[in-house]
Amino acid sequence: MQFSGGMRKKLRLGGDQRKASYPHSLQFYLEPPSENISLIEFESLAIDRVKLLKAVENLGVSYVKGIEPYQSKLENEIRRLKFSFRESLEDEYEPRRKDHISHFILRLAYCQSEDLRRWFIQQEMDLLRFRFSILPKDKIRNFLKDSHLQFEAISDEEKSLREQEILASSPSLCGSKLDLDSESVYKIPFADALDLFRGRKVYLEGGFAYVPLRDIVAIVLNEFRAKLSKALALTARSLPAVQSDERLQPLLNHLSHSYTGQDYTIQKNAGKISLDQIDSLSTKSFPPCMRQLHKALRENHHLRHGGRMQYGLFLKGIGLTLEQALQFWKQEFIRGKMDPDKILDLVKGTHYQVACQKYFEMIHNVDDCGFSLNHPNQFFFESQRILNGSKDIRKESIQPETPQPKPSVQKTKDASSALAYLNSSLEMDMEGLEDYFSE
Repeated sequence: MQFSGGMRKKLRLGGDQRKASYPHSLQFYLEPPSENISLIEFESLAIDRVKLLKAVENLGVSYVKGIEPYQSKLENEIRRLKFSFRESLEDEYEPRRKDHISHFILRLAYCQSEDLRRWFIQQEMDLLRFRFSILPKDKIRNFLKDSHLQFEAISDEEKSLREQEILASSPSLCGSKLDLDSESVYKIPFADALDLFRGRKVYLEGGFAYVPLRDIVAIVLNEFRAKLSKALALTARSLPAVQSDERLQPLLNHLSHSYTGQDYTIQKNAGKISLDQIDSLSTKSFPPCMRQLHKALRENHHLRHGGRMQYGLFLKGIGLTLEQALQFWKQEFIRGKMDPDKILDLVKGTHYQVACQKYFEMIHNVDDCGFSLNHPNQFFFESQRILNGSKDIRKESIQPETPQPKPSVQKTKDASSALAYLNSSLEMDMEGLEDYFSE
């Protein structure tokens, strides 16, 4: 696959050639693409693939894989992003081409570390599982052959001899002899059917597993995982050659750490909330991460630099102006003791995004909010949309700061030294906030 700064030269393929290039709606990605594409298309294809895999991940932890809500929502995402998914659709060349090229682009981005490879393999496996589950039975054999998976189907006589054992060992057949009679059974080496064996879902005899066609997906996924894992390792070895191209390296680094949702750094609601509203809003419309930061700030009157930047950007996104933000932080820092070691521990689980969404649904008393939460500011705006019926956040007048009583003459000397220390610390803590709010 080669990349250029100009427009991609379109391949002029006839109907039969286009069909031969991508005979199925799913593939093992055995051969890399060989056409020239522009850098603009390179980035566009890659971003859409990242969005698709993120959707696969979110749906996989929100729903049981394979059930109707999971299947329908994933199909909608694939349709929306214009990727291939069904065999029966006409003119599937462009969606299948997009699927092919984008997969190989993301191999370059996600081969760079073990964590990235593990995430990429898991999402690609889940995507393949979905596509395989809707593949017509009469297309499965051709797909297996084109993917170089030459499984041996046993004869009807051999199937009859082992009928009872296969029915008892294969829950997917539900003990139905009729289903078994109409289904091919494959004789597969035991080592290739370990996932079925672990789940006690297959009949074993003489070092072979007898797998009904409807259970073959476990074998297919196992083969796909092994091939993709090996391919990513090989890609990682050749990565230095790709990284030497100064046009590609920034794109690849960005892809593996990109956020693909709405941009909340563009302030569209400046001045729509007041300082007096923050405490009440934090209990109802802040996501857990921002609520914890707000609580820690109120209790300790201090946040570490990373926490200040995160919370500061969040406040900017929900409508706090620069002047309000400076007043807010100044009030908190003056009240506190400037202890940098006090900070609350965040949730130690692994599915923060899903936990955040469930928290949203619980506090707003909804069974399914109908969207995926991907950003703290999205949490706030969706909360306000529900609470206010899509009305803008009501702006309240800012109450003037209550003047502090003057210190007594006896405390003037001590207060002077304390104030000097406080001002120097305050300048350090406020550093950078103006830049974030003035962007």
